[in-house]
Amino acid sequence: MKLLHTSDLHIGKRVNEFSMIEDQEYILKEILKIVDEHQPQGILIAGDIYDKGVPCVEGVILFDWFLTELHKRELAIFMVSGNHDSSERINFGGKIMEENQIYIAGAFEGKLEKVTLTDEHGLVNIYLMPFVKPAMVRRYFPDREITSYQEAVEAVLDSVIIDRSERNLLVAHQFITYQEMEPERSDSETISLGGLDNIDASVFDAFDYVALGHIHGPQKIGRDTIRYAGSPLKYSFSEVRQKKSVTMIEMGTKGQVSYELIPLIPMRDMREIKGPIAALTDPSVYCKGNTLDYIHATLTDEDEIYDAIGKLRSIYPNIMRLDFDNSRSAWNGDAKLAAMDVEKKSSMELFEEFFANQNNITMTDKQRSIMLNLFEEMVGELS
Repeated sequence: MKLLHTSDLHIGKRVNEFSMIEDQEYILKEILKIVDEHQPQGILIAGDIYDKGVPCVEGVILFDWFLTELHKRELAIFMVSGNHDSSERINFGGKIMEENQIYIAGAFEGKLEKVTLTDEHGLVNIYLMPFVKPAMVRRYFPDREITSYQEAVEAVLDSVIIDRSERNLLVAHQFITYQEMEPERSDSETISLGGLDNIDASVFDAFDYVALGHIHGPQKIGRDTIRYAGSPLKYSFSEVRQKKSVTMIEMGTKGQVSYELIPLIPMRDMREIKGPIAALTDPSVYCKGNTLDYIHATLTDEDEIYDAIGKLRSIYPNIMRLDFDNSRSAWNGDAKLAAMDVEKKSSMELFEEFFANQNNITMTDKQRSIMLNLFEEMVGELS
């Protein structure tokens, strides 16, 4: 059985005030071409379908078109909500859509949803787990102590009997780690709140393949068959070196799972250029790349340049960011490093530093637990 795994579409997203709708429409058409070529039996969309809980009209229209095109191809569609989605909105019409092989897990309602497909090797059980937080899960398991994301996911998985002799697949949208290893992240993803949202990959031992969303770079975590598909487009300049793709999974008999990363080539790439303005505006230089790409330019000229952004935009109309790297900009290097240090810290780490500076003592375990719970309740708003 072939299944196509993708995630983090973020339909309706704006990057540096540039709407990505046209780029998203293009890349969804590329995904449809892959579907037509490889003929999978189903597609797995692992969350963050939209970029906001209340998506823009253009985004809703685009995703409606994409779902319709997938349905025309008579394949099963499995999708879960992500932390950027409104679970209730994603759930709308879900029961009716099931009649057309479109299976949606928007909001967690106390049980793990399961759909079973059949091929020449027997049954394939596909479990759908939307993005969950401890507060969402706690109400359904009053007899369990659930204070962390790890405990929340363990409670959800423990509530179902999974036949390990059959082929089992899970679609989920969470931040998964493996022992001390974390996945490679980018600036466009939600910052972990003091490690609170970490879930160890060992909780997924019952599944032959885990189709993950939430991280924008395609990669495995733990074993080869626990995978982030990554986003189909670059959504920040921290992703410029990533190679975007979709993951084609092939499930044979029990224990036989293979996958292939199929590259996605965007209409406009996101890239960085650096040098003196004379070089960056030289036809022999800029002709080597697509001038319509989304550009982060860094100018190294020592002299003041009048209307630098205008000169660059005349050649690179989609320039998103302009920086300078010269002796005049070097003086504030320490300040930039300090700001970057703050950006890398979680909200919990910043609050602990503030508490210590104000009170000249470190937080107690009880105080830290209270604040972690508060941040956990707020995580949906922060994302």
